[in-house]
Amino acid sequence: MKSTPVAYLLLLLGLVGFCGLHRFYTGRFKTGLLWLLTLGLLGIGQIIDIFLVPSMVREANLEHRVDNLESRRG
Repeated sequence: MKSTPVAYLLLLLGLVGFCGLHRFYTGRFKTGLLWLLTLGLLGIGQIIDIFLVPSMVREANLEHRVDNLESRRG
């Protein structure tokens, strides 16, 4: 299960140049790479993600639960 405080900590690492780690953490690898290569879309994406982190974590946890349920059935 993913944690919102951990995702925010990874988001804060973007202030020192490691942008996108919070997106890798929540399973958004393509946009995580984009954030990493463009410095968080020149900082604008990092600012927007401050508000989007809780929903990204919620979605990642929901996908994890669904995957667990599907693996138990099959």
